[in-house]
Amino acid sequence: MQESLKFEKSFVVEGGSFQNAGNVSGQIKSVLKELGVPKDIVRRVAIICYESEINIVSYAKKGTITLAVTDDAVKIETKDEGPGIPDIDLAMKEGYSTATAAVREMGFGAGMGLANMKKYSDHLIITSEVGVGTCVTMMVMNVQKLLHPDLPPVNMG
Repeated sequence: MQESLKFEKSFVVEGGSFQNAGNVSGQIKSVLKELGVPKDIVRRVAIICYESEINIVSYAKKGTITLAVTDDAVKIETKDEGPGIPDIDLAMKEGYSTATAAVREMGFGAGMGLANMKKYSDHLIITSEVGVGTCVTMMVMNVQKLLHPDLPPVNMG
């Protein structure tokens, strides 16, 4: 991924900062539009980043979302300093949530975050250590570019 890197930046997300939840995913969406990333990929990445950001805000002390963009793919990596996930397979099930009552009262914690991150990414890897934190790496591939590498870049933003 390094050889055709067009953009890379890490964004800090503060845990418990619900008043700012969504700001980082909005910034990432703006960056992708400015880079001319196709709309369908922008939409998928925006969903992934929003779900990632809400997870960090809901569960962790703090975290980062790192965005890396090439002609072929968008890579999103989230790392947090949180409780970790003891059972990743269980946490991946739609509707499963460990959110507190307070988080649910704010309209979050429906148990769709990790499931949506998987649904909207082409590749997803989760590593987690209980008491330390979680790292989620996701890729969204630019299928048009992969299928037709000779086509010039198209700004669909």
